[in-house]
Amino acid sequence: MIQIIDKKVNLDYPLGHHLHCLIAQIPNHLRKTEHGYVITDPEEKWRQVRSILELVVAGEGNLKKLHFLMLPEAAIPLACFDDMLAIIDRDFRHNTVVMFGMEHVLLHRYREILNRFREDNEEAIELVDRDIDNGDILDMPVNWCCVVIKEASGRRRVFLEAKSHPFHGEEFVDKDHDLYRGRHFYLFRSTPSCFNFMAIICLDYLYRDLYASNIKQIIDHANHLYFNTRQGLDTLFVIQCNPKPKYASYREVISGFYGEYLEDSPGVRETVTVFGNASDETAIEGTDCKGLHGHSYIVINRHHKLGRVQQREFSTDDFDGAPVCRLLFGPETRLYYFNLPFHHELDPRSSRVPLKVHTVLEWVDNGWIKSGDV
Repeated sequence: MIQIIDKKVNLDYPLGHHLHCLIAQIPNHLRKTEHGYVITDPEEKWRQVRSILELVVAGEGNLKKLHFLMLPEAAIPLACFDDMLAIIDRDFRHNTVVMFGMEHVLLHRYREILNRFREDNEEAIELVDRDIDNGDILDMPVNWCCVVIKEASGRRRVFLEAKSHPFHGEEFVDKDHDLYRGRHFYLFRSTPSCFNFMAIICLDYLYRDLYASNIKQIIDHANHLYFNTRQGLDTLFVIQCNPKPKYASYREVISGFYGEYLEDSPGVRETVTVFGNASDETAIEGTDCKGLHGHSYIVINRHHKLGRVQQREFSTDDFDGAPVCRLLFGPETRLYYFNLPFHHELDPRSSRVPLKVHTVLEWVDNGWIKSGDV
């Protein structure tokens, strides 16, 4: 199964204050090739992504407080990868984390990119090289994501992960349709903030075999961290391009993650899980999925106070009886800016809620404007 690698990063967040996250729920237009999927409109896609980066850099309103920016799976064209890194390095504020999915590449190319950032990915390179030594896999496609951290000092760090779920689209008997199976997740341990987070890709949240699962590995690792340091996993980011965001399997895994069934899991008891999806304008060649994406959402423990809300842009529920509170967004192309809840329960005497939506922006005439329904 997957190996979880602890990485210490220098993020200096204000103690006692909530952090801010922006989900970019934007469309993916993907074309199937012999080796995975590529973006069909890379120039248009980059214009839209760059407009989001420019919003963050400008920092109007309270966007200057942004700590986490999350874009969907397979959202960034490979040709724009260096431009993305350059903007973050040059213009983004210190103490900022950017998470985004990249279009598919072959394993030998992924290995080259890993080597560019060897200082931050040494352990991952060892795991990939072990696989390469054991088989003829250099031409396998890789679905991968990047986590760029601009530390408190201004130093830029680049971490890469490959999706561990082994298939693109659906499962195939033909091995040539397999994706490379990623072997690692990073657990980022922030100092001096003592804030710990992870980013994984879509079905990695569900992936399991008969005896083990990715999510059980994460729970066990977080519990080990808790019993040794009294710290836990504060936030789990799930980067998606998912046509079934409300699928029952997600509710089942979420229920197991947050529910005390056979044993207590103190390492993830107060984890905030953020699912950032592509919007309903997504179109993937060879699949009938138009209008089925969207509905990014945030899940917290049921013991937090989150009242029932029903608006056009978002609503709250318990995900069909799961032991959680969920903030569910709509399917359209949007930017959702909100605060991450404190990683502890609020005083029950307080009337404050732990999770607030600050801004919702919609894409109109190639620009972002505030939604009139918030």
